[in-house]
Amino acid sequence: MANHDSLRALTAELREFARERDWEQFHDPKSLVLALVGEVGELAELFQWVPAAQAAEHFSDPARKERVGEELSDVLTYLLRLSDVLGVDLATAANAKLEHSRARFQPDEFHGIAPMKE
Repeated sequence: MANHDSLRALTAELREFARERDWEQFHDPKSLVLALVGEVGELAELFQWVPAAQAAEHFSDPARKERVGEELSDVLTYLLRLSDVLGVDLATAANAKLEHSRARFQPDEFHGIAPMKE
């Protein structure tokens, strides 16, 4: 298993940041989910009219890269706060999900093929 100390440390820092400002009262699961969705929307807005084939190049521009980094950081922050409030060790959960996906989507069966939702 990979070392997830930095993710856990960031979660602890975010918890302390909220505690120092007495913001825990606002960080109920519903409010955090809504904030997360809002931030994902802001991230999506940056990509809205960028052709898919040009997205990576578009965001290689330093100013655009910084802007997308801000939105990605907001998404990560709310995701970590939500997992913390719900008592989910996100690093462990993500690792377990990856292991499940490795077993489910074998390379010889899914190589170059996007799995379809059933």
